[in-house]
Amino acid sequence: MSVRRLAKEQPASFAFSKATKTKCDWWIAKYPEGRQQSAVIPILWLVQKQEGWVSEPAIRAIAELLGMPYIRVLEVATFYTMFMLEPVGTSALIQVCGTTPCMLRGANDLMDVCKKKIGPKQTLSADGRFTWEEVECMGACANAPMAAINDYYFEDLTPDNLAQIIDDFAAGKKPKPGSRVGRHTSEPEGGARTLTDPKLYDGSAAKPIKKLPNSEPVKA
Repeated sequence: MSVRRLAKEQPASFAFSKATKTKCDWWIAKYPEGRQQSAVIPILWLVQKQEGWVSEPAIRAIAELLGMPYIRVLEVATFYTMFMLEPVGTSALIQVCGTTPCMLRGANDLMDVCKKKIGPKQTLSADGRFTWEEVECMGACANAPMAAINDYYFEDLTPDNLAQIIDDFAAGKKPKPGSRVGRHTSEPEGGARTLTDPKLYDGSAAKPIKKLPNSEPVKA
């Protein structure tokens, strides 16, 4: 993956919305006096949710809000790949997992779809509505290949259904996230194959314990 850098073109200023500022204050209040800098990550995230990305003026505003040097906020923003330092698509930010399990299951084909329908990775599409990038493992290996689109996981993808998902976003629709083969969370296709009897895990088959071991007070 390429190093995250601030966009060359930056807005002239940034202002917290009323709703964002209220949430920022809530996060800051969670920490003791003098430790408000601990809220930098959630506040960066709140700013990104407000603007779609984190601009240089926003980083300066966060630094002022938290009473910390600008460079410290910049260090956090550039370290974590979850923070977008350039404008992203207004309809969809598509993050395709390219780590080994997804790669073996066809992630490269998914990236080809993104190239054809959107353009080069980490580049805003011509209409400003889409951005895509390759990312490292997002922990959904059992449902490979997958991609995170905006705030949700889309799993068990194929080139065809990813293309349809992109078309749906382009049409203003909201495709349903989750598995494309109907699996529930990370269960095998077709449903669970182990622990199918609820008695095995709901406690109903357990024998009552009359006395807990080591429950007597220690005698001197």
